[in-house]
Formats: sequence, structure tokens, C-alpha cells
Amino acid sequence: MTTTLILGGRVIDPARNFDGTANILVEGPKIRAVGPTSERADRTIDARGKVVVPGLVDMHVHFREPGNEEEETIASGAAAAVAGGFTSVATMPNTDPAVDTEAAAEFVTLQSRRAGKANVFPIGAVTKGRQGKEISEMGQLDRGGAVAFSDDGFPVQDAEVMRCGLLYARMFNRPIISHCEDRSLAGSGVMNAGHVSMCLGLSGMHAVAEEIMVHRDITLARITGSRVHIAHVSSAGSVDLIRKAKAQGIQVTAEATPHHLALTDECVRTYDPVYKMNPPLRTPADIQALIAGLQDGTIDAFASDHAPHSAEEKEVEFALAPFGVIGLETMFPILYTTLVEKKVLTLPQLVAKLTFVPARILGIPKGTLAEGADADITILDVEREWCVDAGKFRSKSRNCPFHGWTVRGRAATVLVGGQVFENEA
Repeated sequence: MTTTLILGGRVIDPARNFDGTANILVEGPKIRAVGPTSERADRTIDARGKVVVPGLVDMHVHFREPGNEEEETIASGAAAAVAGGFTSVATMPNTDPAVDTEAAAEFVTLQSRRAGKANVFPIGAVTKGRQGKEISEMGQLDRGGAVAFSDDGFPVQDAEVMRCGLLYARMFNRPIISHCEDRSLAGSGVMNAGHVSMCLGLSGMHAVAEEIMVHRDITLARITGSRVHIAHVSSAGSVDLIRKAKAQGIQVTAEATPHHLALTDECVRTYDPVYKMNPPLRTPADIQALIAGLQDGTIDAFASDHAPHSAEEKEVEFALAPFGVIGLETMFPILYTTLVEKKVLTLPQLVAKLTFVPARILGIPKGTLAEGADADITILDVEREWCVDAGKFRSKSRNCPFHGWTVRGRAATVLVGGQVFENEA
């Protein structure tokens, strides 16, 4: 089998509490040795001056295949993932048709293998057609490869349906990933409800619409003994609810996105639809609460909520544009620039929330550089300063709120199952 030696990098593997200079020997699709090894190899990658981490994991992305392949395919999404340093991603089921059958889940896995880049794991729908009425065939979805369940985008409004979904998910030891939004409260809102929305004359989405559903789903997780994962937490009230639930021993985990940490509703003053997302951009006070939640472990992981849209869809009046932004190719640099450089988190803390923690939540065998583990490895150049140019992305879409930003940190080289991908210098 082909061997690759990654030489002299700073190796950070939070799953093993390892942070030090080491070599990594890869043999075929597996890691054979980590440490002072200097065996001869078929290929040598000089990682001196760089940081070597487990392949990054994004547990919340939207690839539009099947149904809207002009926005993103599994192949283009997987290429965007590798460009961003991600070796594994989990795709939400809001495709057309929805991923609510065993065959649909298997299709995602098959297309991932055909693409031959990042590992793509399907997330199955909680309800049939994501209609919120009848529980999907969760056992068949699990058999088809689904690593979690979610109706993301269409939150499950019926509490009894959600309770039953949690009970079924528990049978397969899978989490339900909850998009927490009471749609009767969110209504036709297009941005955060507050001073800025009032000034702009745009209808607002109150943070309480998120917080009420966070409270409901935490309560349902408590009475069912099931696992619930709160997607894209955006408000201070939600952070407080999750923190209290964890203190009570309820099985709840949570994620935050780069855009909810780096941007506020003040951005919407431009009326640029690239800043329209759900949940919406909130206030500086909400960002501070998210940061506190990241620091004390209330928020477990980061996720991009990568949501591609075509220019024809997005470049319309703000109120008419669809929600969503892309983020796979900017997530690490935005988080590194926003959090690590500002000493909000250490680099090992950031890496943990991008590797073994999301892998553990999803129950996938990823996120570590242990000997014998899959050779999914990301080599980061954290000194690299560059300007974000959405026109050069691997993604098919360009709806990026960070276009033109100067950031630091980029994936230089990525290995997926031992296969080497060199990114743009």
C-alpha cells in the first residue's frame, strides 16, 4: 500500500489531549504511526510551520442534490468541503424529494463515493416529506446510513410528533437535530426583531420564537431520555436554556455558526440579501452570550449551515430572497480570525469543536489521529493571510457574507482516507 509521511508539524489531537511536534505515517487509508517515526515513505509532506489536525467535521450542511443541482451537487459540495479543510460533512434532508427513505439515504452515500472527496453522511428526515405530520421510517433510514434525524428548515411544530420522533431516534441511539423556531411567532419575519428592523421597516423574527422551541425540545428530551441537538443557536436566551438543561443532566448538545459569531443585524442596513439567514443575525449581546457558551462548554460544536442558492434566487429584494448563506470554504478562517486571534478560544479548543466533538455527537468514527484511525487529516497554515473571493470557491453558489474579508488561516493539504488533496497556495 502507498505510504505518506507528514513531517514535523504541530499535531493537535484533542480526542487524545495531544498537542506537540510529531510525524504521522499513513499507510493506505489508515494512520499507522504518530510520533518520532521517520520511516521512508512513498510520499513526504513537509508540515513544518503548519498545524496538523484530524480532518475537520461539519455536522450541518445543505447540498441540493437531488432536486436543485444547479445550486450544489454532492460532488461540488464535497469539493468545497475539502477546500475548506473538511473531510466529513453531514447533509440535511431538505432536498427534493426529501431524504426520508432508505434508498434516499443510500443515494447520498453512493454519490459521495462517486465524488471521491470528502465523506458525506446523510441526515434523515424526522417526518415523511418533512411535513411534520407522520414519523418517517427511521429504522430504514438508519440502515441506509443516516447518522441523525432532522426536518431542518421546517421545524417540527407538533409537540407530540416531536416526542414520538425522539423516542424512535433513541432506539437507534441517534440524535434529532432541531431547527428551533415557533413559526407562529416568527411569522413572515425576514430579520431579527429589534431596533434595526424597526429602523429599516422590515418584519422581524423575535428571538423568543427560537427560545420557546429550544425549551420545548429540551423538555421533550428530558421526558423521553433521548438526545436532542440544537442547531445554529443564535440568541442569549437559548444559550441560557441549554446551559441549565446540561446542568440537569438532560441529553442536549448544541452548535453555533461562524456568521452568528462574526456578524450582527447591523449588516442588514445594506439591504443586501447575502445577510438574510434563518435564524437571523442577532445583536452584539447575543454574540457575547454565544462566546460565553463556547467558553464554558454549553455550545459543543461549530457548524457552517452551508446553504447554497443561485444568484437568480438571492439577488432580489431582501424580503423576497431565500434564507441562507454558504460557509464551508470560510468556516475555519472566520473562526480562527474571530475567536483564536482575539484569544476567545485557544486553537486546541477550536479544533476540538471542529473534529471529535461533532463526530461524537453524530456517532461517526472520525475526529482523531490515533494509530489505526482513518487517515482523514487536515494540514492548516494558520499564518496564511488571504482575501476571501467567493468567485474562486469550489461551491457552485456565491452567497457568501464574508466576500472581500481579509482573514488568517487556511487548509493547505487535506487527506481523506489517505488520498492527498493539495489546496490553492
